[in-house]
Amino acid sequence: MNFINKEIYMEDINPIYHNPFGVAFQYKRASTKELKKVQMVFRDTGFLLTLKELEEFRKHIKCTMESNSLCDDCRNKKSCRALLLDTPAPQVTLAMSQKELNAVDDLVEGTLFQLKLDNFLNSI
Repeated sequence: MNFINKEIYMEDINPIYHNPFGVAFQYKRASTKELKKVQMVFRDTGFLLTLKELEEFRKHIKCTMESNSLCDDCRNKKSCRALLLDTPAPQVTLAMSQKELNAVDDLVEGTLFQLKLDNFLNSI
């Protein structure tokens, strides 16, 4: 997580989950409407998502993972960005490699797990 200054990081945001590909967090100081949204940043992209949109993004990821296969004779399987991933914003589709798709899948799954765990612990 070299891309976030740690002093600003802990002061302005509540981290949720991160992996080497990206980070998910919530802003501490935001409008009431945005306090419940999750900021997810990976590659050169940032999405501010509601829980419902995050669940929708998970479905798009799973669909892409299940329905797309790279060309059998592709020499660039690790770096080729031939997979198209729909996002909760209907006008935005991301071109990804298989490695990136796996990493964003982990980021979304880890974020959802942590949010549900936090909600469960707060309800006790």
